[in-house]
Amino acid sequence: MPDRPSWEHDGRDWPNREASRFVSAGGLRWHVQLVGPKGENVPDLLLVHGTAAATHSWRDLIPRLATRFRVIAPDLPGHGFTDLPPPQRLSLPGMANSLAHLLQALEAKPALAVGHSAGAAILLRLALDGRIAPASIVSLNGALLPLGDRHAAFFTKAARMLASLPFVPNLMAWRASNRAVAERLLQDTGSRIETRGVDLYARLFRHTSHVSAALGMMANWDLLPLLHDLPRLGPRLVLVVGERDRSIPPAQAERVRQRLPAATIIRLPGLGHLAHEEKPDQVADLLLRLHDAPATDSVSPSVSTMPYSRAG
Repeated sequence: MPDRPSWEHDGRDWPNREASRFVSAGGLRWHVQLVGPKGENVPDLLLVHGTAAATHSWRDLIPRLATRFRVIAPDLPGHGFTDLPPPQRLSLPGMANSLAHLLQALEAKPALAVGHSAGAAILLRLALDGRIAPASIVSLNGALLPLGDRHAAFFTKAARMLASLPFVPNLMAWRASNRAVAERLLQDTGSRIETRGVDLYARLFRHTSHVSAALGMMANWDLLPLLHDLPRLGPRLVLVVGERDRSIPPAQAERVRQRLPAATIIRLPGLGHLAHEEKPDQVADLLLRLHDAPATDSVSPSVSTMPYSRAG
């Protein structure tokens, strides 16, 4: 059985720990963070992290958003402190279906949904399948095109082969548990995050269940049906792009918008794949402004650039 993170040990000082709870839904025991004002008129905001991350990815963003929303931030299946499901449930439809069960258990109806990297694809699948109906979906450096593009089939087969070898997750977890290795992996995304963030990633990378979930997602991921369905998306789609992202080429946003011309692209100069961890104030301000903007703003496609400052 894969080695799993322990809430008592690995979660002892987890960011926003006071907001954490464990919820059973869809055959899984989920770790989810819920925080924000109470009341019928408080909108729900759903945050979905990307592959190999967890709720710690939103550590600085959650407190900034919880003044206006009931923030819902789960660890995806197999990630962080959520149960690892069978491999077939790590596919895009499988992940979306599992998350839909959690949202149903929480009686959550997101008014705004924000997904980072692969998390953006999960949100789009949920919306296209009628499982959520937010006014807007915000893709933060969304992984919405097949890995390797024209060579996607090769990469998927390679990931599937690696994921099927029992020693590979152990080997990768052992390698990545070295803090220097984890720091280099994160820097390769084009982002530089603070020491605590690196430590939290390294803490998870040493566990084979977390690594197995990331490998399983890559092995079972198929974005072509999503791209086929994208033109019928109902919610406004905002593509937020870090111009220094080295994981997802920034130019991919334009190709996604070719599928959905009504989508808006917002560029963040100087920021990489983990833009929301580099500059949480800037990203929180953007999300609040997008939520306050009239839904009709989605009718006119646009490309804009947000100013970036290294101060603060």
